[in-house]
Amino acid sequence: MQTRRVEAADDAIRLDRWFKRHYSALAHGRLEKLLRTGQIRVDGRRAKAGLRLAEGQEIRIPPLGPDEAAPGRPKPVIHADDARALRALVLHRDDLVIALNKPAGLAVQGGTKTPHHLDAMLEALRFGSKQRPHLVHRLDKDTSGVILIARDAAAAARLGAAFRAREARKIYWAAVAGVPRPAEGMLDLALAKQPGRRGEKVAPLGSGKRAVTLYRTIDAAARQAAWLALEPRTGRTHQLRVHCAEMGTPILGDGKYGGAQAFPDGGQGLVKQLHLHARAISLPHPGGGTLEVTAPLPDHMLKTWRLLGFDEKAEADPFAGFEV
Repeated sequence: MQTRRVEAADDAIRLDRWFKRHYSALAHGRLEKLLRTGQIRVDGRRAKAGLRLAEGQEIRIPPLGPDEAAPGRPKPVIHADDARALRALVLHRDDLVIALNKPAGLAVQGGTKTPHHLDAMLEALRFGSKQRPHLVHRLDKDTSGVILIARDAAAAARLGAAFRAREARKIYWAAVAGVPRPAEGMLDLALAKQPGRRGEKVAPLGSGKRAVTLYRTIDAAARQAAWLALEPRTGRTHQLRVHCAEMGTPILGDGKYGGAQAFPDGGQGLVKQLHLHARAISLPHPGGGTLEVTAPLPDHMLKTWRLLGFDEKAEADPFAGFEV
């Protein structure tokens, strides 16, 4: 039996993520069993995998097998070209927060088949800080746009609290096949994860978790395609993609949820990438005041905007005066 104290670098991290970081060989199922039977305790109390730790707390760890007790994985090697490319994506930087314009195709976190991801390259964004930067939220691999990174544990905790309290306002831009009818409104459609042979998928299901999205049509190209502004009021997996598909206007390039309809020209003129972009975010700054960041369109969406005659310079709040 051993006891380990939570260090500043691990403040606000989930308990299961702490074990992944420090005992990477410990299988998730084994961890869940140790938690369920009370063999792992935090400050002497039973704990669940999702518990957010605080600096100074003590974690009691039962005896582990020699393989399970292997230390966390070594820090990944960041190539100089990757580090330079990542720094070039910075939209905003201050003492507490960094905002990046994440490119489509870059995964935020890794897995068995995803060795190249943002989380593995965060060391390149220290900029002299004593602490390793922390991811605050996520974007899908194929979604581009604003993503926030905290520069220390305290900022991560405050930003995380703002997201959990739904104080963060996020605006997405999407190009969709067809034009929604009505042109604006609110989608309130529960979603549930559906495992399958081709990976996890989300589907509308009454017993799922409530998912709410505001949408407004900004412009349209005849009846073939439209530019939508989307504001998710909840944060479900693939929420915007499923909601757009359920309106009958799937996001361009989204074959997963839109099938052939997501490629209206047969792929002759439009780039075959997901046309979903986290355009802007606004939330309380951990140092006081409000943080507002806007990200320009990625190249593949900019090409589509110009092909369809959309003006990407529009900056007004698309939901000002919006009524549902």
